[in-house]
Parts: sequence; C-alpha cells; structure tokens
Amino acid sequence: MAVLIDQEGGEVQRLGPPHWRQAPPMARFGRVYEKDPQLAREALTLNVQLIGLELRALGITVDCLPVLDVPVPGADGIIGERAFSNCPETVSDLGRVAMEGLVSVGVLPIIKHIPGHGRALVDSHKALPIVKTPHADLSNSDFLPFKALSDAPFAMTAHVIYQDIDRNAPATYSSKIIEEVIRGEIGFGGLLISDDLAMGALYGSFQKRAEMTLAAGVDLLLHCSGNLNEMVQIMETTGPMESAGISRLASLLEKALKGNIPETGEVLEQYQASEQKMKAI
Repeated sequence: MAVLIDQEGGEVQRLGPPHWRQAPPMARFGRVYEKDPQLAREALTLNVQLIGLELRALGITVDCLPVLDVPVPGADGIIGERAFSNCPETVSDLGRVAMEGLVSVGVLPIIKHIPGHGRALVDSHKALPIVKTPHADLSNSDFLPFKALSDAPFAMTAHVIYQDIDRNAPATYSSKIIEEVIRGEIGFGGLLISDDLAMGALYGSFQKRAEMTLAAGVDLLLHCSGNLNEMVQIMETTGPMESAGISRLASLLEKALKGNIPETGEVLEQYQASEQKMKAI
C-alpha cells in the first residue's frame, strides 16, 4: 500500500519533536556543498535515511521528497530553504543523493514540483503563480534537475502557469505541459501525482479539478484538506486506477521493501558525526 507524507525537514515536517527528530532544511546541505561537496553528500544521505527509517517504522512507504525547484531572487518564499540551492547542477546532484538515500531504506521518493516552482512570485497554496520566463530559459535552468532525475518513481506537478508554453492552464491542468515538457522534454516516465487539489492556485469545483487533472494526464490525485465534502466530490468523478498504473505501483512498492535496511542507531551515530563536521566548516 502507498502511504504518503510530506516529511522534508525544516518547515515542512509533519512528524516532529518530541516524538520524531527535527531534520534540517535541505538548503543546509546546499550551503555545505559549496565548501565540501562530498561531506554534503554523505551527511544528506544519512539525514534522508534517518527520515526514511522513521517513516518505515510507521508503515509510511512514500515521502514527498526531494524538492528539485531552483529558486530565483524575488520569488515567493514558499520554496526558500526547502530547495537545495539556486544552482541547477547542485540541485541535481543533491536531489539524486536524497532520492537514493530514501530508496536505500525502503521508502519511495517523489520529486517535486515538476517542471519547477522556483520562479513563482506567489504562494500556490494561496493563489495561482504565472511564470513569464521564456521556455528556452526554463529548459536551461528550472527543468534541468527534473531531467537529471527523470528516472524517479513519482513526480508531483506544480500548480503554476508557464505562460510561454501554455498561457491558459497550470501544469496540473495542462496536457500540453505534461505531454510535451514533463513526459517529452524532461523524459519523466514514472507515476505523475498532482499537488494538493485543495490549494488556492486551482479553480473550479472539486469535481472539475479532479476531471481536469486526470484529463491532462496526471495518474494520481492528491487531496490533503481532510474536508469530507471535497473528498466526496473528487471520489464521485474518479474511477479506479487503470490496471497498468496499479501494476506499476505494486512493482515499485515491492522493490522498496527489498534489500538490507540499516539499523537506525548506527545511521544516527554516523549522522551526528557528520553534523559536527558540517558545523566546523
């Protein structure tokens, strides 16, 4: 069974103290990377393994991590410290490390927010961002980390309009962006999941939101508000997942449960040692 959570560290951490460790924001590892890339990779691997081990112990099998967005100056702070860096190459490198770290402890990652939320001038939880950057510039920056991690098992869509590609619909509703950019240019072949359908960036009734998202080519719908009326509207318009999607999901989960899982205590001890090294630079 796929049980999802948003457990990034920093401000986006659904499970926290006193019962669970407070993990640092991903930007911490990006800053270390500037001075000591290998230490950043090692510490990030251990940090993400600890997150994954805590989740696995609870029966949670999928984590909405890593954030592959590339923030730009002047963008809304909703991404901020959640991003590794404003350098696409650094984001690609550390994103790969985070993805493989989760997989190594039997938890599946979700890359987000495809094809990039780093230029949004408003918070998509509250309003619909419109990015006016030319397609060519997006391809040479924002899309690069997603292209580098296009083999990820899951990706989460951005509720963002990219005006130079489709001025009429955010990526979640846009078959043009999903077919030509996400599946085509970026080459993502895994299961595509929407960001939360209850966010302020989207428009229409919840039935319409679900219909437009599925029609655009999204495989799975995410709804997080817990509002029963909204849930009923979504369920009334969605049928069961197609058999191909079910088979793919089952295969991904089966693979995640295989392998040698390290002991939490051992990983924690190694991470604490890495933490001391990071403080020293």
